[in-house]
This record gives sequence, structure tokens and C-alpha cells, in this order.
Amino acid sequence: MQAIMETLFDAVYLISVITIGILMLRGSKGNRQFWLFGVMAVVLGAGDAFHLVPRAVALCTTGLENYTFALGLGKWITSVTMTVFYVLLYYVWRQRYQIKGQGGLTAAVYVLVGLRVLLCMMPQNQWLSADAPLSWGIYRNIPFALLGLLIIVLFFRSAKEHKDRAFRWMWLTIVLSFGFYIPVVLWADTIPLIGMLMIPKTCAYVWTVLIGYFAMKRECN
Repeated sequence: MQAIMETLFDAVYLISVITIGILMLRGSKGNRQFWLFGVMAVVLGAGDAFHLVPRAVALCTTGLENYTFALGLGKWITSVTMTVFYVLLYYVWRQRYQIKGQGGLTAAVYVLVGLRVLLCMMPQNQWLSADAPLSWGIYRNIPFALLGLLIIVLFFRSAKEHKDRAFRWMWLTIVLSFGFYIPVVLWADTIPLIGMLMIPKTCAYVWTVLIGYFAMKRECN
């Protein structure tokens, strides 16, 4: 039952976000903000597919333990694409609120991104092992969480300042995604049931994408 339900959920998620992303790329009508949002949605779905597709295959066949390499490689790739997702979201923020300059802020974003990617590439992560160390899971997520916090603050302040109803909950979608993700990083290996938090975390990302899509439908028609 878990295999069927989880596979269906993941399939709906991947198809939905990639489709929405393509629709945004096609419907942005030269609006760079929504074009970036479309790229962001496609990156989100395509990146997650590297992990979720092998997981679905494993659940529906011989089990997760027989797909350690594919699952580890998928998580490795997803860790990078999720970082790219937040870089793109940063530029969506800059485009939407017509932010000029602020080179220091952009530098901070890239420093956090660089640290995140560097830590993800370290062999100590043991991505392809069934016994990847928790400590490195924490290390590589510190700059990622700081990047997320920065994006949360930026969208919260700007949406409030500009009375932007369309994006007023963008900050909350990111809060929720990290709120559900962090316990999984810390405790899912010892308490497998906590892994279920990835479902609401995924829903939070879908909400993020839908905010952009519905804003595009209103503003580009």
C-alpha cells in the first residue's frame, strides 16, 4: 500500500510542478519574473525526479535496500538542484520588487550557495552508502537553511512593504518547507515515521509554485 500511495503522490507532484513550470515558460510573455519562476518550477521537478523516480522503482520492486546507489546519487543531485531553486527564487524577488544594486546581499547569497554546494560535494557525505553520516547531513544543510532564512525575510518584508497580495504568503511556504524538512534530516534515520513529513514539505513547494502561476495568470493577461 505504501508503495502504491507514495508512487502516486510523487507522480502527481512531479507531473504537476513540471507542467506548471512549462506553462509559465510559455505564458510569461516576456515577463522575466515569471519566466524565471517557470525555470524554477522545472528545476524543482526535474531535480526531485532524480531521487523520487528511483525511490518509486525501489518501492515497487525489490525494496529500497537494493537501490542504495541510485537513491544516493538522486539525493546528491537533488541537493544541488534545490540550491539552484533558491538562487532562482532570489532573482524572482529582485525582479518582482525591482531591486537594484545590493551587491552585498547577492554576494551573501552566492557565498551560502557556494558553501552548500562545496559541502554537498565532499566525499564524507557518503551519498552512495547505506550508512551516510548524520553529521554531514547537518553540515551541508546549515548554509542551505541560512539561505532559506534569507529568502524568507526578503519576501516577508517586500510583500508587506508593497502590499503584494499575490505573494503575501510566499515567505510562509518557505517556512513550512524547511519546518518539515529539518526534522527529516535530523531524525528520519532513527524514527522512520518522521520521513512522512516529506509529504507536507512537498505540498509547501507546490504552493510556492502555484503562487507564481496564479500571479502570472492575473498579471500577464
